[in-house]
Amino acid sequence: MLTKKTIGNATLYCGDSNEVLEQLTDIDSCVTDPPYGLSFMGKSWDYDVPQKELWEKVFASLKNGSHLLSFFGSRTYHRGAIPIEDAGFEIRDQLMWLYGSGFPKSHNIGKAVDKLQGNEREVVGKNPNSRSAELHKKTVYESGLRDNAVITKGNSEWEGWGTALKPAHEPIVMARKPFKGSVANNVLEHGTGGINIDECRVGTDDMKFTKASSLGNNMTMDGGKANKDYIGEDKQGRFPANVMHDGSDLVQEIFPKTGKSSGGRSYQNTNQMYSGGWADEMGNKTDPGFGDEGTAARYFYCPKASKKDRDEGNNHPTVKPTELMRYLCRLVTPKGGIVLDPFMGSGSTGKAAILEGFHFVGIELDPDYFEIACARIEKAVQDKNKELF
Repeated sequence: MLTKKTIGNATLYCGDSNEVLEQLTDIDSCVTDPPYGLSFMGKSWDYDVPQKELWEKVFASLKNGSHLLSFFGSRTYHRGAIPIEDAGFEIRDQLMWLYGSGFPKSHNIGKAVDKLQGNEREVVGKNPNSRSAELHKKTVYESGLRDNAVITKGNSEWEGWGTALKPAHEPIVMARKPFKGSVANNVLEHGTGGINIDECRVGTDDMKFTKASSLGNNMTMDGGKANKDYIGEDKQGRFPANVMHDGSDLVQEIFPKTGKSSGGRSYQNTNQMYSGGWADEMGNKTDPGFGDEGTAARYFYCPKASKKDRDEGNNHPTVKPTELMRYLCRLVTPKGGIVLDPFMGSGSTGKAAILEGFHFVGIELDPDYFEIACARIEKAVQDKNKELF
């Protein structure tokens, strides 16, 4: 039975996406976190990725030029992306969300071998990640260590071997519904086709960029003489990248420390740079380098998840951070546009879309998750109204 509920600018359906999508038209973007096909926690809804037929219905509901952003698992990204392409979408990019909170789900081969052979294992320490079975039952995620209070070590040749790496990223496919003619014409006609660069720039602190003389022989991007003494300031932040991370120390340590940036030179053996870039007050183009230093992590948007972000009563096992979803909605949705999520879950996309000032259409098959989504989105509507008034 199909249930429909309207909360502020959100229209929410409890039912099958295949049925609901046939009723939808003129949607501006689709931002979603569908099943990954991993049978996560034994959940029946995660037995496979969405197939071509469903994405065809999403495709039909969108305006020409609308973007689709869809998460997938690292092991099943290929299975998730191919049906999207087969449904008619043009694959534009792959975004990457890096995080430091993933838990290794590797099988300890050495320990298993010792068990098979009856070998004794030496206790070498206490496990800081151990949790009791009783505490484990109260947690949302049905993964992690159970009653392994100590760390042991064996002597077989397979000690130290395992079966999986620590999960630390999730890929996001960026696709777009094709259109005829230029992007500019499509934007004017439908409001879709582009991505919101300036409102998704990374960091807003004032950053100075270096003078043109650092290019050598005073050549600008167009090959003309530059104003060597001019130093500009950027108040917009860095150009958004196709990598995002959670800001954790673990992730930031992945990136090596770099020296001062000097801009994006694309031709090392010539006196010119790519067209575009910074200009001084007289219109002379200058070096776009910011002159700052640090790790490469400073270039990327850094959302952080929290327990509070889940909201009260949310027991969905795959909740995405609201700030991350706000960023993604803002990246691909025109002002005042409609964001679609055919796999709404506990409503993270809807909550984010409402807080960003968009309209939202969400579909969820599970009645329990639907009610959680309704509550979270209703709270977001209330918060947005307080912000406006």
